[in-house]
Amino acid sequence: MRLRLTPSRIAVGVVLLVAVILCAIGPYIFSDFFVRSILTKTMWLGIAASSLIFLAGFAGMVSLGQAAIYSIAGFVMGNLVAADGGVDTALSPWVGVILGLLASTVIGLVFGAVAARSAGIYFLMITLAFSVLNFYFWGASTDLSGFGGINNIATPGLIGSAGRDPTRLFYVAFIVSILVYLFLRYLIRTPFGITLQGIRDEPTRMRALGYNVPLHRVLAFTIAAFIAGIAGILFIWQNANRIDPNSVNLSATIDVLVVAVVGGLFRVEGAWLGAFVYTVLETYSKNWDLINERFNTVIGAVFLVIVLLSPGGLLGIWDSVRGAARRLGRGAAPATEPGPAGGGGPGAT
Repeated sequence: MRLRLTPSRIAVGVVLLVAVILCAIGPYIFSDFFVRSILTKTMWLGIAASSLIFLAGFAGMVSLGQAAIYSIAGFVMGNLVAADGGVDTALSPWVGVILGLLASTVIGLVFGAVAARSAGIYFLMITLAFSVLNFYFWGASTDLSGFGGINNIATPGLIGSAGRDPTRLFYVAFIVSILVYLFLRYLIRTPFGITLQGIRDEPTRMRALGYNVPLHRVLAFTIAAFIAGIAGILFIWQNANRIDPNSVNLSATIDVLVVAVVGGLFRVEGAWLGAFVYTVLETYSKNWDLINERFNTVIGAVFLVIVLLSPGGLLGIWDSVRGAARRLGRGAAPATEPGPAGGGGPGAT
């Protein structure tokens, strides 16, 4: 089946291409501060939000546990490599990365097996409880972290020092973001992804057709946990090689949800759009005395306005404009090109 190149699809493709090109040359046209604090954070926060969008938009599971999942990858890695705090080990940073991702994925599998049998508000509350337990576990475990956290976590030579040279980390985060985006776009079009969307819309009917609904939900949660774990690794490297429970508390959990909803909960690319908007507002509002101490109020107002005007987020606004233009075009067609005698309705076009 060939894809029709409609004007709207061409426009979306052009916008995405321009965004990718700007990011690719970002270190050469933007300051180190912008690259480190805006672009790199947009990449890892977008990856975290994309895991939530995959769960909520395509599997029907709104999770408040993604920040907890990516913190597990970060804390495990921090305890396994050379660092100040945590367990006194000094494995290779790449080994720490692999084991951190493995830990987040396994925890996602185990927790998914427990939570995925519930749905709706019950699933939401279970994932929220998981986030709270995760926060207090790392805070109380002084041998692993404590509220002081883990500092000076060793990074691979490929990453270098993000503080002195943010270009390396940015390109790693940029490439990983592209790979995550392409993977999710592919996954939602596979039979597994289509089945997930059927379970999202009609779980009872899908169960009657013979599909194992809990198994599909567990696998979806496990995949999302792996993706969130990637965000956790990048988060540590961008966060001055440190992690502590307060950096992944309930506020971070809500941030991931806000980013996903602002960008568009039903479009994968909305994760990075929402992350960019959120990061810009968070970073530059610090220079405005009026809202410096009220950032949560500002982002809450933005969240509320977008939800009321466009439940599909910022990308939903584009879809609404495109749909309105299409309807106007169809409405104007009979006036300029009347159909044959006997009717000029939709059948005539």
